[in-house]
Amino acid sequence: MKNPKSNFSEWYTEVIQDAELADIRYNVKGFLAHMPWSVRTMKKMYLILEDELERKGHEPAWFPALVPESYFKKEAEHAKGFSADVFWVTEGGSENSKFPERLAMRPTSETAMYTMYSLWIRTWRDLPFKMYQSCQVWRFEGKSTRPFIRGREFYWTEAHDVFETQKEAEKQVEEDMDTTGKLLKELAIPFIFFKRPEHDKFCGAVSTYAADSIMPDGKLIQLPSTHFLGQNFSKAFNIKFVDKDGKEQYGWQTCYGPAVWRIFGAMVAIHGDDKGLVMPPSVAPLMAVIIPIYFKGSDEKIAEKAKSVKKLLEGAGISSKVDDKPEHTPGWKYNYWELKGVPVRIEIGPKDIEKKQLVLVRRDTGEKITVKEGELVEKVRELLEKIQKNLWERAEKFFREHISEAKDMEQLKKTLNERGGLVKVEWCGSVECADYIKAETVGGDMRGTPLGKEEKPKGKCIRCGKKAEQVVYVGKAY
Repeated sequence: MKNPKSNFSEWYTEVIQDAELADIRYNVKGFLAHMPWSVRTMKKMYLILEDELERKGHEPAWFPALVPESYFKKEAEHAKGFSADVFWVTEGGSENSKFPERLAMRPTSETAMYTMYSLWIRTWRDLPFKMYQSCQVWRFEGKSTRPFIRGREFYWTEAHDVFETQKEAEKQVEEDMDTTGKLLKELAIPFIFFKRPEHDKFCGAVSTYAADSIMPDGKLIQLPSTHFLGQNFSKAFNIKFVDKDGKEQYGWQTCYGPAVWRIFGAMVAIHGDDKGLVMPPSVAPLMAVIIPIYFKGSDEKIAEKAKSVKKLLEGAGISSKVDDKPEHTPGWKYNYWELKGVPVRIEIGPKDIEKKQLVLVRRDTGEKITVKEGELVEKVRELLEKIQKNLWERAEKFFREHISEAKDMEQLKKTLNERGGLVKVEWCGSVECADYIKAETVGGDMRGTPLGKEEKPKGKCIRCGKKAEQVVYVGKAY
């Protein structure tokens, strides 16, 4: 298999197919047939995310996938921004069953959810109103698609909240960032949260904040984003409440969209190596795979020992599987489960039974250790913790090594072309200069100002030479 850092595109396509994550042969561009290994992983990711949202007061719901065009157009800026991305449904059943108006397959659910919020929210007692759904959305992406990174159908969770005051809404944005941090740390994905420039906000938002990580090829990938909507949507959708003084007020809103589908793609890319996937133990479909190494005269003993090891691990909450398929050699099985990224491999042969020991192999480093049977559960737990920690440290090191600085356009172009990553520059704040930089660097986007690390500009705009107003980061993104 290719090395992900030397030929990422080929490696990524190969690992998606060979590790049985998705089948790309479904005959509609941008739509995938998702296979069990990826779905089992994403279900674990959803559990982490949904548990955190519910712990923080969000209630689950499901809303219709089809949105009437009249709903979709209520918030003008939002409608304008998403209009080019919409799949439209115009008829059903027989050829003559035309709908009275077009129905949008939701590209995001503000317009569907807020129509109902206006009916459900009546007084200050209904607030804060915090709701989420995990669902599919559809966007008619014009760019080339790539499994789990950019598609026309993808899976995510979206949370939509309403508050009495602006201060409460702004606090929710901070809470969303905290939720993002906990999720991405579980997946060992390093990131920086940026406040996006005004020209790159979510359509209809007052301000947008998004987490960016760096892929092995140096390109950026946007992960969860959260948006302070102010009262833009509450006024468009008539989301009002009667306050404690009996006066009618518009709600203050936020929305938050962690795309589990895309986060999964980032996790695959960031941790994978030339053997295939390397799964963080926190979300691995299997934490350990047991490989019996049969030998004439001891097959039955080895098979029984493998079953007892599985039972012991499962009883301790460590998901495991015995690969006892007779048609495959132990070497074939080693390669297969390394490709799948299972964190720990357990080998059992005749000598191991004689010595009452087991051989454990780490997927992340390939290190082999021999342990006594009585120490198995303790040692596997210890290895899982070490693997999780190592994946974070390794990814964090790569991330930090791909953050740099440029003082002029030539240096910026050279850095983005040769190393990629995030490049710090000083900027005057004009859209004209942002557009010029993107054109000159062939895709270098203004990612914004990093939160918690705001720096005051000291010099001139990297493009026009006027006094800089902001220190921002530039990078080429998927």
